[in-house]
Amino acid sequence: MTDPQVAILMLSLFIGLVLLGFPIAFTLLAMGVGFGYYAYYQGGIETVSDIFNNNIFYLLNQNTYSVMENDTLVAIPLFLFMGYVVERANIVNKLFYSLQMAARNLPGSMAIAALLTCAVFATASGIVGAVVTLMGLLAYPAMATAGYDKRFASGVICAGGTLGILIPPSIMLIVYAAIAELSPLRLYAAAVFPGLMLAGLYIVYVIGRVMLNPSLAPKPNKEDVPPPGKVFLDLLVSFVPLTVLIMLVLGSILGGLATPAEAAAMGALGGIVLAAAYRSLTWKKLKESVFLTAKATAMVCWLFVGSWTFASVFSYLGGHELISDWVLGMDLEPWQFLVMAQLIIFFLGWPLEWSEILIIFVPIFLPMLEPFGVNPYFFAMLVALNLQTSFLTPPMAMSAYYLKGVLKNDIELMDIFRGIMPYLAIVIFSMVLMYQFPGIALWLPDVLFGEYIQ
Repeated sequence: MTDPQVAILMLSLFIGLVLLGFPIAFTLLAMGVGFGYYAYYQGGIETVSDIFNNNIFYLLNQNTYSVMENDTLVAIPLFLFMGYVVERANIVNKLFYSLQMAARNLPGSMAIAALLTCAVFATASGIVGAVVTLMGLLAYPAMATAGYDKRFASGVICAGGTLGILIPPSIMLIVYAAIAELSPLRLYAAAVFPGLMLAGLYIVYVIGRVMLNPSLAPKPNKEDVPPPGKVFLDLLVSFVPLTVLIMLVLGSILGGLATPAEAAAMGALGGIVLAAAYRSLTWKKLKESVFLTAKATAMVCWLFVGSWTFASVFSYLGGHELISDWVLGMDLEPWQFLVMAQLIIFFLGWPLEWSEILIIFVPIFLPMLEPFGVNPYFFAMLVALNLQTSFLTPPMAMSAYYLKGVLKNDIELMDIFRGIMPYLAIVIFSMVLMYQFPGIALWLPDVLFGEYIQ
């Protein structure tokens, strides 16, 4: 076999092992070291110590060190910590209830409140599993008690929970910036309007669907609605502090006042202050937040070490060059290249999550952007929107499994799948809309940081 053929075998084996359920980070690491040993083999093994005389071990060591010293990635544990502290401060409970009362006159008020709560909380945490799980425990029972259709309610929670990987400050965008060597500031600015657009389309769909079929979401009983003064006070107490914290974090980044890591540190401190203000900051909850942050950060770091090792070996064997030559040899128009790339990422979302798609497969397309004249920030936003589908596409729609995990026998998995299908269509529609109007992604970064020149 030639080296490029070995690279394709390496990629195929990785996908197969992931589909069999092997841990992704360590599968990447094992495949990288195993095939890397072949790629960098120098021969001449005479003693046991000669077995380790291979450049793959030096590469693995350097990749591990590079991840540990990457300033951009420092923001990840800090944003995670902010999210976990806010989650345990019971702020989300108050937020959902107050938004529900504020939107009581709109069709599907509880679903709209769930979407808005998901968007705000997901923005604060960036952890899809945490958002879907918490809202499954909080919002779904409330909607079920109010007579909401089960499929409709589950779709709202699953779709709303994924917004955190798109709306800044997003951990996914930090990861993308590190992989593509792009400015996280421009990426954040580029994601603001696409994120708000997608959340807005979800809300428009909910209102329109309930107007056509009111039985999906009955209106709240008048006796359950508190006086307007209390609604306003509850909204002021729950919605405003968390939103102000997020705006301060995001504003300091977009305004150039702080790096993502510095803003994340400010957000983590703000989360502690909020929890203390709500009298929910206990030593036990603080320890839980630190433990969960360390656990999630370790997973991300090992993903990076494994994926960078895998990608380095794959590229060394000629895998990237083989795929690039094949695509460029097809003589595609730029729009055809974009459609093909996004279709591949969409289908990869069936068996894989956003992290492995982003870390393994997106770098294959990055060198092709310049020959096709594609703005890398515009491509990043198409990918960011597309990655929403990795949580919403059966059979590996992780948001559905998160929700099923907390609801257990209250709903069938197939009902959740049916509930999320309309939102999958909305994501695809939003991608088409942004392709037709690139300014949705590019206008704000151009205004804040000047026009991007390739």
